[in-house]
Amino acid sequence: MAVTWLGVRHHSPACARLVAETIDALRPAHVLVEGPADVNDRLGELLLPHTLPVAVFSYHRGGGRSHLSWTPFCEYSPEWVALTAGRAAGAEVRFIDLPAWHSALADRSNRYADAEQRYTDVVERLCESFAVDNVDTLWDHLVEAEPGAGLAERLATYFDLLRGESAADEADAAREEYMARWVRAAMTEAGDRPIVVVTGGFHRPALRTLSTKDSDETGWPEVPRPQDGAIADSYLVPYSFKRLDAFDGYQSGMPSPEYYQHLWERGPEGAADALVEAVVSRLRHRKQAVSTADLIAARALTEGLARLRGHQHPARTDILDGLVGALVSDALDQPLPWTRRGPLAPGAHPVVVEMVAALSGNRVGRLHPDTPTPPLVHEVTAELERLGLDRDGRFDLDLTKDRDLARSRALHCLRALGVPGLTRDSGPLTGADPVLRECWTSTPSDLRLPALIEAAVYGATLADAAAAVLDERFADAESDVGLLAGVLFDAVLCGVTELSERVIVTVAEVIAGSSELAALGEVLATTLGLWRHDRLFGTARSPALGAVIAASVTRVLWLAEAVRGGPAPANPARLRALAATRDALLHADTALGLDRAAALAVATRVSADTETPPDLRGAAYGLSWSLGAQGDPARAVLGMAGPKTLGDWLAGLFALARDEVLADENGVLAVLDRLVTEMTEHDFLLSLPALRQAFEFFPPRERETIARGLLDRRGMRGSARSLLRTTADPLVLAEAAALEDQVGAVLAREGLEIR
Repeated sequence: MAVTWLGVRHHSPACARLVAETIDALRPAHVLVEGPADVNDRLGELLLPHTLPVAVFSYHRGGGRSHLSWTPFCEYSPEWVALTAGRAAGAEVRFIDLPAWHSALADRSNRYADAEQRYTDVVERLCESFAVDNVDTLWDHLVEAEPGAGLAERLATYFDLLRGESAADEADAAREEYMARWVRAAMTEAGDRPIVVVTGGFHRPALRTLSTKDSDETGWPEVPRPQDGAIADSYLVPYSFKRLDAFDGYQSGMPSPEYYQHLWERGPEGAADALVEAVVSRLRHRKQAVSTADLIAARALTEGLARLRGHQHPARTDILDGLVGALVSDALDQPLPWTRRGPLAPGAHPVVVEMVAALSGNRVGRLHPDTPTPPLVHEVTAELERLGLDRDGRFDLDLTKDRDLARSRALHCLRALGVPGLTRDSGPLTGADPVLRECWTSTPSDLRLPALIEAAVYGATLADAAAAVLDERFADAESDVGLLAGVLFDAVLCGVTELSERVIVTVAEVIAGSSELAALGEVLATTLGLWRHDRLFGTARSPALGAVIAASVTRVLWLAEAVRGGPAPANPARLRALAATRDALLHADTALGLDRAAALAVATRVSADTETPPDLRGAAYGLSWSLGAQGDPARAVLGMAGPKTLGDWLAGLFALARDEVLADENGVLAVLDRLVTEMTEHDFLLSLPALRQAFEFFPPRERETIARGLLDRRGMRGSARSLLRTTADPLVLAEAAALEDQVGAVLAREGLEIR
């Protein structure tokens, strides 16, 4: 019997054509394909008339390991063509690689990852020899641009050189030994009939050698099964060209899937025309001017580059370079993305961005209606229908109503699972936010079904899957109290009661050792809000939350007193921590036994400590004031009146005692008015950024009240609101005034004043 070994590059149109032509010519008894052997009994499902691209999504959970993996197929994938052409030729078609969950594939989220990345030295030498930038351009030059006669021999030479004498690593060796067992079994069964083996070209040399090894094996190899207690399964999911594209981070196969789709359907000349048309359409849609003269120039450059590079027809990079030469007149700040491999870098030229988007395309696969889907998909579909969420549009929810609360929890569970097409427009943002209404918008998304299928790894019901995702986040958070606070709030929103109780216990345990003031503030704000307000979620007056609040207050005050530093910009995160402490002392001191006197003592010491940063000193003074301590706020402002400290001190004060400042009409604001009026231009310019940040703590209506006070103190009439509007950024205006003063001083010194 004759075995024909076809080493291919994944998602290569030229290789796909070679596979189809070989199978059509040989009419083999067996076609063996690199792919997950555990899917063999479901090949009928895979070969339903889907709209490609699709992927086999596999998952494994258990034994201390979890793993997700995809095996994607598009119309020009050689593996897909091997399956379909083999079936059409009457061959026995089988996948022969280890299952995706196997430990030999544990480091791969994509089965068809390029082996070239592991043998960069060989690739770099080849690129240097052929004067090309990277492996993708090299492949186009050697294969896609000229796929005619002798392609099989060229591919064999290329992959033999790539593999060379290198020994496979342990994982590849295990895979190749397993695939070779399938080949030997087929050789035994086929007799004199031909066999076609289609694998990644990297594996071809090893498989040819291993298939001749003497063996006592009989029959087809067994498919490995997960260890006891582990869960592993596979489902088909719709895939997309965006997920296939190397420019979007995909590290396998070919970049620019839309271009290669056209290459597969229309050949090199048709693909070139389609790419130019797509780029021009996108640019004109974005109001970028592209003239007929530009297109003539692009065609001339493209054809010239193709001839210079020895291509009978323009290759992908010939077209791209020609378009850039004709359409981009600016200097480029970074290399063109097709000269390297990886995602498009930030700051790329707009024309280049549109070119990459045109290369990628926006095709999304669709599964045939008869395709089995995991239980989660059916459960979610039924649940959304039951709750009236099975439509697109806006949902206004009243969280005090049982049905709307259930709808909210379902939507939050979908959000936790990362299901696209759902946007939460408003609602409670933290546990300290006593908002009783929530608004969502649902928009159509082709990616919703794939996301739900992939989320099935977490559970068969919406609640179970969301709980598992949050549990995973909980484990990843470890001792980070800020992350734990986020998990706690999401668990409450999703109605995952058991998890929220475990998070509360863990938070209470890690607070004592936390040194992050900002993170503690997030925990305190979240837990205090849940303790005070959330009768909706059943957490109001929870003893466990009360213990977290008490521990957080003690720790925040202890950390605040330990902070040291000179003048520096205000830190909003730590100011929020002090504000949460204030709220706890105001609203929960009696119920939770918080020591208000001890807190006042800490605030007094911090506010007077000259080694403490100004924002914390202001916040400490504001804490004392808001808790009812007697003092002279106006005098305190005068004590921090330096241009390097005033604004940051006020930020702390306003963050903690905004209401008290507004009620004291002739105190802080009046003194501040006088101080700012008496400032020199230089000092005002120095103070302005911090002053602006400080006043951001007042909402617009309260800022208007402050502006009205300014007018009243001057006995002026007019619109207070107009003082809040300027023709330009106030900082820019102040800098312009200072510059004018500097210019005036220079002119005066040189006797050049304009009179």
